[in-house]
Amino acid sequence: MPIGITDEHQALSESLRDWAKGLGGIELARVAEGAASAGFDDVWRGVREYGVAGIAAPEPNGGGGTLLDAAVALEACAHELLPGPLLGSAVAASHAGAAGLDDIVDAVVAGGCGIALDPVLELGDRLAGTVPVVYDGGGAAHLLLGARGADGEERWFFVAAEQVDVRPQVGPDLTRRVAEVRVDIDAGEAVEVPGLRSEAVRRRALTLAAAEASGIAQWCLTTAVEYAKVREQFGAPIGSFQAIKHLCAQMLETAEAVAATAWDAAASAETALSEPGDTSQWDFAAEVAGVTALDGAVRAAQDCIQVLGGIGFTFEHDAHLYLRRAVALRSLLGGGDAHAVALAGHAVAGIRRSVRVDLDGKDEEVRPRVREAVAAIAALPEASRRDALVDAAYLAPHWPAPYGLGAGPVEQLVIEEELAAAGVARPDIKIAGWAVPTILEHGTDAQRARFVEPSLRGEITWCQLFSEPGAGSDLASLATRAERVDPSTSSGHRGGWRLTGQKVWTSLAADADWAICLARTNPDVPKHKGISYFLVDMGSEGIDVRPLRELTGDALFNEVFLDGVFVPDELVVGDVDGGWRLARTTLANERVAMASTNLGGSVERAVALAVDRGEAELARIGHAVALSSVCALLGVRSTLKALAGHGPGAESSVAKLLTVRNRQDASELVVDLLGPLALTDDPQVREDLHQSQLTRCLSIAGGTTQVLRNVAAEHLLGLPR
Repeated sequence: MPIGITDEHQALSESLRDWAKGLGGIELARVAEGAASAGFDDVWRGVREYGVAGIAAPEPNGGGGTLLDAAVALEACAHELLPGPLLGSAVAASHAGAAGLDDIVDAVVAGGCGIALDPVLELGDRLAGTVPVVYDGGGAAHLLLGARGADGEERWFFVAAEQVDVRPQVGPDLTRRVAEVRVDIDAGEAVEVPGLRSEAVRRRALTLAAAEASGIAQWCLTTAVEYAKVREQFGAPIGSFQAIKHLCAQMLETAEAVAATAWDAAASAETALSEPGDTSQWDFAAEVAGVTALDGAVRAAQDCIQVLGGIGFTFEHDAHLYLRRAVALRSLLGGGDAHAVALAGHAVAGIRRSVRVDLDGKDEEVRPRVREAVAAIAALPEASRRDALVDAAYLAPHWPAPYGLGAGPVEQLVIEEELAAAGVARPDIKIAGWAVPTILEHGTDAQRARFVEPSLRGEITWCQLFSEPGAGSDLASLATRAERVDPSTSSGHRGGWRLTGQKVWTSLAADADWAICLARTNPDVPKHKGISYFLVDMGSEGIDVRPLRELTGDALFNEVFLDGVFVPDELVVGDVDGGWRLARTTLANERVAMASTNLGGSVERAVALAVDRGEAELARIGHAVALSSVCALLGVRSTLKALAGHGPGAESSVAKLLTVRNRQDASELVVDLLGPLALTDDPQVREDLHQSQLTRCLSIAGGTTQVLRNVAAEHLLGLPR
């Protein structure tokens, strides 16, 4: 999805994409190939009329929007590869507006502006020197340039292009013109931007460049997927080949990560600019975008060309133009490693991203009631809090009454915020979190009365008897059979089923009171249609639980053998033979949650080990911090979509894939950082090694990463089976 989440931002994005596409900018860029004077005047006339460059400028100058509004606009324009000095102009206009330089804002919006990122000019009575690279400087009417005085103090100025010697250059990006600029003017002829520093120019440029990177990544993903659906090889669309599916799914992961970090950089800017004085949150978010977005756009463009094959390598196709733009952005602002080193520094200094969810007053009706109820719970002894949470329906508020509140996203977030503020932790209900929603939605009244509340109170623990030795990710191939028991032949004169088979990888089987179990009740129909969903008493005769020792040395998993285990009819959930649909149940009211400021155990451990490290190791730590941040941001964006009334998108699927990579890579990183100490018997070192071993299961459990990428490619991107 694009950066914008609200209906207004999505409408702005769609409108600008349509408008930018109609300008024919890509063809103009092709025509201008090799020409230092690009001739994008007609495009810029449209930019000026639409007010795109000045969106984040003050309202009297035709703006009035935020930097997030500007990011949404630049993303949409980059999607259509709009040529001309838009990025530099947007950065310059927002700086000029913040400084109250109204005339400069108007001039920048009218004629465009190039920007330098480093203060290389010398300042005395004259402003003099050569700036080797001014981004968007070729053809722009104004330039934003930095200088240092004799005392080393940094100052920034707007100068008109006609005052200096501007030498446009044709770089790799055919849609933009950089310039070498030679300056020798009286210092009084330039317009100073009071208090501006290079770090502020870079931060704002990085924020808006990340937005452009998002537009590039989205175009590349869409182009690759559309081609994969229709291009045939060996008698089939190439999108049906697993290798192409995986490549496109990885492009989806990249595009979602880029959009999330670009959005967060711009959203954090909004807060920082409205509350001047502390830019630490914006600094952190911008560096996460620097790690993720710029490299991500390059990678997406490269992968797009790979999917396109030979046609993608031609000059005729537009894909190389997007690769050129992505490479230019990264060259200007630096690759991921440089930003990762800076990000590691922020993390070591104790900075963590705290994303605020603005409920826009929608919480006012429910918050007093929730706060009062939570205060009463917090006043109880800790041992009594679980029952109080259940009584208040706050343990799973998204569940339907009477066990939950049927709470929507706003009420859920208010409850979570108030519980966190009061220091009340909700207990983890583990497998019950999967079992009980199915009973709630598809079970009988008797099943709900018997199982739901005791599960919430911790009186019943559950395990899941789904996977089998021959049916892991391909769960529909399970072989455990359920045979009908005639009441007249049953010792208890009860109708039901006898389950026979073997389950594997079952967590908590040795301790669980009950299990949810899938078994085949009809072998004569297609494999998805002959499966039923059972509730199995783990104390039943015929159940044999055998611990499985994992590579960690622990025995968290178990094999479970079922030998004619009797399950009465009243413990079948839903229709006989209808269990496959039940196994995929989610409640209509999905749970939403706030993002934690904690980076995760292994990432926090890596940050703690960052002292006295070289740049290469700091870069690895920074990459881990960035990926952990991306995973949290995907959850935040999913929550915000729910608040806006939109259904779930690709975020949850992408978050699952990226979270697995994050946890595995971070735990490996910790072991690498330990070096020879990893061979010692220190308790903390043992825990670090245990984590690195334990996380290997994450790319297998709940569907292997490869299978999940197939699912993402088919269900989210629409690639053929």
